Amino acid sequence: MSFVADRLSLIKPSPTIAVTQKARDLKAAGKNVIGLGAGEPDFDTPAHIIEAAKKAMDDGLTRYTAVNGIPELLEAISAKFKRDNSLDYATNEIAVSCGGKQIIFNSFMATLNPGDEVIIPAPYWVSYPDIALLFGGQPVFVNCPAENNFRMTPEDLDAAITPKTKWLILNSPSNPSGAAYSRDDMKALTDVLMRHPHVWVMTDDIYEHILYDGFEFTTVAEVEPGLKDRTLTLNGMSKAFCMTGWRVGFAGGPVDLIKAMTMVQSQSTTHTSSISQAASVAALNGPQDFIAANNKIFQERRDLVVSMLNQATGLKCPTPEGAFYVYPSCAGTIGKTTPDGKTIETDEDFVTYILESEGVAAVQGVAFGLSPHFRISYATGTDLLEDACQRIQRACAALS
Repeated sequence: MSFVADRLSLIKPSPTIAVTQKARDLKAAGKNVIGLGAGEPDFDTPAHIIEAAKKAMDDGLTRYTAVNGIPELLEAISAKFKRDNSLDYATNEIAVSCGGKQIIFNSFMATLNPGDEVIIPAPYWVSYPDIALLFGGQPVFVNCPAENNFRMTPEDLDAAITPKTKWLILNSPSNPSGAAYSRDDMKALTDVLMRHPHVWVMTDDIYEHILYDGFEFTTVAEVEPGLKDRTLTLNGMSKAFCMTGWRVGFAGGPVDLIKAMTMVQSQSTTHTSSISQAASVAALNGPQDFIAANNKIFQERRDLVVSMLNQATGLKCPTPEGAFYVYPSCAGTIGKTTPDGKTIETDEDFVTYILESEGVAAVQGVAFGLSPHFRISYATGTDLLEDACQRIQRACAALS
């Protein structure tokens, strides 16, 4: 008899973390591997944020805090929502957790009953369906193919809603595609949601500040104030602020939902690191000019990767509006044969092939719910990206 709980059979380890670890293992074994699986900026955390953390330690901010965080952080998050999103969230309408993933975890644990449906546009971040499944939720996937620019249409959203729908998760800009919803796109979706008052919305805005070509970010409760009382506006410090390891996520939402999420957290992690909280105050309240500077580099990398992948035989790579991923189609390689006689039958076969033949680690599209694609993170050095794309071109050219 297994001692492992039955619920674990519903989920699988994070494929993106698995790819990153595989690349690490191969490097440790002496292989020349370029890892393009990790979703984290390669830029260092800015110096003023690190200095704030050091000062917090020197000042003795090393003890337990309130479950929902120190008052200074709640006030900084409230100011951020007002400044960036024109949203008014009082400090008792804000949750702070150990990363954005825990915000999702806490909210689903607090609200999902067995059989409740969670609408998830595909391609999606790998953790959304598994977290829903852990708490008895039923993921309902809405395919958003490349011909729709990886965006969900209002018609498809309306068709996916049933009496059992509890949540819609909306991620813009998106991991893995980098696709983002314009204000008009978002308004068309919120018009549908206004007709279904039982549906709650979780808007994952973690890539809010990583946008290109003048694209303007917008979020659900900002576009449709009538949805604010059933929207959880999720964000965090990881991506734009280059603070992945600091583990700080936050969200604004209705008081009763925030209370329920706080109760869940009080029995798990209690709170995120007091040092990370102090650093986040400095990040949110301090200078943020580094974001535009980083985005300029990201956009140059995006353009390089899109151009080079579109020159690879059998690949087609759309240009994303934001985040730091591309999600190319490898449909043109399906059915082809590798130099050692294997047939490429799936996107998983393709990423295995480029890893084994050329030492490039990417993530298969099936992990994100839309095949045949693969995800590349261009949050890595430009020289490495160019080398990786040349390797992919070489691997594609060798198929017959």
